[in-house]
Amino acid sequence: MTAKKDQDRTPADLPQALTDASADKRLDVLRHVAAGCSISQAARQVGISYKAAWQAIDTLSNLSGVPLVERTVGGVGGGGARITADGLQLLSLAAELARARQQVLSRFAGGAIGEGGLGLRTSMRNQLRCRVLHCAPTAPGDPTVEVTLTTPGGAQLVSSITQESADLLGLTPGLAVLALCKATAVEVSLVNSKTVAGALAGRIERCAPGARQDEVVLALEGGGHWVGFARHPFKGRVGDAAVAVLLPAALVIGLPG
Repeated sequence: MTAKKDQDRTPADLPQALTDASADKRLDVLRHVAAGCSISQAARQVGISYKAAWQAIDTLSNLSGVPLVERTVGGVGGGGARITADGLQLLSLAAELARARQQVLSRFAGGAIGEGGLGLRTSMRNQLRCRVLHCAPTAPGDPTVEVTLTTPGGAQLVSSITQESADLLGLTPGLAVLALCKATAVEVSLVNSKTVAGALAGRIERCAPGARQDEVVLALEGGGHWVGFARHPFKGRVGDAAVAVLLPAALVIGLPG
C-alpha cells in the first residue's frame, strides 16, 4: 500500500528534470537502472562512461529535488543501485511527455517543426535548484549586480551578472532559479581553518584521479551534488568533509522551464 501511495504522488519539482533537452540520454540511464541494471551496466547500454552515468543520475536528481536512485549494500557484487518511487514517477512523466510531444508534432505535415529547439543543451555539469535571497548593485552606478542565492541546504552562493540580465530574468527574493556552473570553474578542498566563507559544503562521494587534477563529486548538505577539481594528488577520501569554491562570475543563473 505504501509503495502505491508513493508512486501516486508527484513531487512539485519532479517535472523540472524534463525541461532540458539533454535529459533524453540521462533518462536512458535511469530506464536501465529501473530494468535492474547496475550503474556500470546502464552506462554500457547507453554508450557512456561509468562516471557519466552517475553524473546523469546526479543531475536528474538535482533538477528533480528528490533522490531518483538509491545505493544498495551487500549482495554478490558488493552493492549496486536501485530506482526509487520518485524515479519511477519521473519515467512515467517522461513517457507521457514524449507521447504528448509526438501528438503535437504529428499535426504538422512532414514534421516541419522539429524538436531540436525545444530545449537547451549545456556543458555545465553543475545544476542546482536554488532561490534568490537578494539582488543588489555591485557599487553605486555600476552596471553589474550581485545576486545571492540560497541552496536547499541553506548555503549561500553569489553570482555576478549585469543589471539588464537581472531585469530580464525578473530576479526577486524568493524566486526559484537554477544555479549553473562549469565543473572546471570549481575548486574543491578539504575543510580547514582557511575555508572561504560562502563555499558549498558537502562530503566526498566520488573522486577520479587525473594527471594534474583530480575530479571530485561532493554530496551537498541539504541534497544535490556539485562537481569540481582539486590539485593532484588530492588527499581527500570518500566520506571526508570538503568544500567547493567558485567565483561569482562563474555562476550562471537560469530560470526553470
